[in-house]
Amino acid sequence: MAALIEAIAIKRKMFFEYEGAPYHCLDVDISKPTARGGQTLVRLKMRNLLTRAVFDKTFKASDKFTEPDLAVVPASYLYADSAGYHFMDQESFETLTLAPDFIREDRELLVDNLVVQIQKYNGNPIGLQFPPHVELAVTYTEPGTRGDTASGSVTKLATLETGLEIRVPLFIKEGEKIKVHTETREFAGRA
Repeated sequence: MAALIEAIAIKRKMFFEYEGAPYHCLDVDISKPTARGGQTLVRLKMRNLLTRAVFDKTFKASDKFTEPDLAVVPASYLYADSAGYHFMDQESFETLTLAPDFIREDRELLVDNLVVQIQKYNGNPIGLQFPPHVELAVTYTEPGTRGDTASGSVTKLATLETGLEIRVPLFIKEGEKIKVHTETREFAGRA
């Protein structure tokens, strides 16, 4: 039997099961009553890990949730084809395939041999978590013009090896490897 978690104990980034589906808590807001006899309410911003839908829901502090049968395994990206995106489990060396609708715009961060964390619910892969930064090569960018500063406050558009376009400082040239922040998709420095 999985352990029960009270709504008041759920914190940001925790996983829990609600109505038979796994959820990821994105934000928590606890409202304590001002009147005597009022109930403490917990408002959760949560993401359904199967449908990727995000919504807010309010629960009583005493409501209980079960822990989901969720495992996170390290896997390296291999390739993509019409069946989906293929990863190799770093522990069992089996191939895990994620459907394109689980990857969506994150495909622009995938490079060969990138190690990610794959979430498995009841043994089936349902999503992935990226490391904080990924290293990508710049395939096209305008050259910085003479007199431009290298302070980093002025930026230009750069196209990366995966097709992702981001703003980079003027001193970045074609062929250089840069770090990209995976949550914000912003330049995070040279690799």
